[in-house]
Amino acid sequence: MRVAGADKTCAPDQVAVEKKLRLRVNSNEVLSLYCSPVMIKELVVGFIMGEGIIKGSWCTEKMSISMGEDIVVDIDADGEVSLAGKAITSGCIGGITIPKEVAANSVTSEIKISPDSLRRVFGEFQHRSLSYQNTGCIHSAAISDGVSIVTFAEDIGRHNAVDKVIGASILEDYNLSNSVMLLSGRLSSEIASKCARWSIPIVASRTAPTSLSVEIAEKAGVTMVGFLRGTRFNIYTHPERIS
Repeated sequence: MRVAGADKTCAPDQVAVEKKLRLRVNSNEVLSLYCSPVMIKELVVGFIMGEGIIKGSWCTEKMSISMGEDIVVDIDADGEVSLAGKAITSGCIGGITIPKEVAANSVTSEIKISPDSLRRVFGEFQHRSLSYQNTGCIHSAAISDGVSIVTFAEDIGRHNAVDKVIGASILEDYNLSNSVMLLSGRLSSEIASKCARWSIPIVASRTAPTSLSVEIAEKAGVTMVGFLRGTRFNIYTHPERIS
């Protein structure tokens, strides 16, 4: 039912689908999270590789994804699984463990983008966000080469959307060090850290950054752009790449 002032109307509405994802490594459940049930392989690859959960080798081709009431992902891995202070002893992709601390000046890309190009590619990004337009509760993320959208994802969680586009880039062997991350949601410290870990030089969103995300971006060498709306935007760190 829709209510507008004193008027009430019975009408259908679209809501976003939310599913529980259970990740199992060598038959041991190591974590669960909630997500939109699309691009699951990309989400798992981006999350595991970005957080360094598997410290060893594992193979995406051997990943099993079962779509039911819950989404169950099974991975066979060699080495050790580490999460929340506990380790579970447990191949084709090497398990990359990335330290949580962001190294100073770790992002050194020479990529530059003009203000007009940034506005144009961000406009293309927003036009693709159909699930948000239909439901109002979906986050979007994209990787751009500064000219067009390379990969795009939507999810109920903004971190999930970021992990999906990073995972898709890993699976396609796309070089993230010359890319632009486009986001619909808040620029938090976790988002800034993810960009720094993968050497993504520019991140831009229609919303605001937090103080800690600005500190991380400044230290790591990431150009952070916020409030990208219409013809205006704010550059918080390393403005030399926007020219």
